[in-house]
Amino acid sequence: MQNDSRSQKIVDIIQAYARRHSLWILAYGTGCGAIEIPSTMTSRYDAERLGVRGAATPRQADVLLITGYLTVKTLKRVIRVYEQMQSPKYVIGFGSCAINGGMYWDSYNTIKMLDQYIPVDVYISGCMPRPEAVLSGFGKLQDLIKAGVADGPKRYEENFDWYRANQKKIIKNWNFADYNW
Repeated sequence: MQNDSRSQKIVDIIQAYARRHSLWILAYGTGCGAIEIPSTMTSRYDAERLGVRGAATPRQADVLLITGYLTVKTLKRVIRVYEQMQSPKYVIGFGSCAINGGMYWDSYNTIKMLDQYIPVDVYISGCMPRPEAVLSGFGKLQDLIKAGVADGPKRYEENFDWYRANQKKIIKNWNFADYNW
């Protein structure tokens, strides 16, 4: 029995290592924040050496990178994209707009706290965060994955009714089916 738990622990360590060094990102660029992603991927900062690569579709992505402000209309799409991603999946809120609405904080149509609608694993602060901050944010996510505490999908599933109530509160014309676990 003890041997089984030890071998399972070894498997978990190997999985965490592979996951944290192979992050496929789907960048959801809604504002000026997306301008820092190309420079982070170029040879000067070379995020790919850390295992960070771009993905083409939500089904291929591990990380949903929200770069910029979200409106009610775009929140709807972000929720749909998040729910299409396979687990394990992670969310990074990029810049002050994703954290608190940024310079659009007083707009009636701007989402203020992203983590009220989908679970966010890491926030990268700044307006616009420099590539060094972006790399630091990915490093923080990798540390959370290594420690086994980047559990956004689990939080989303356990608190699904709370998240869905918040989503429906802000999105008045809810027209897609509830997620089926």
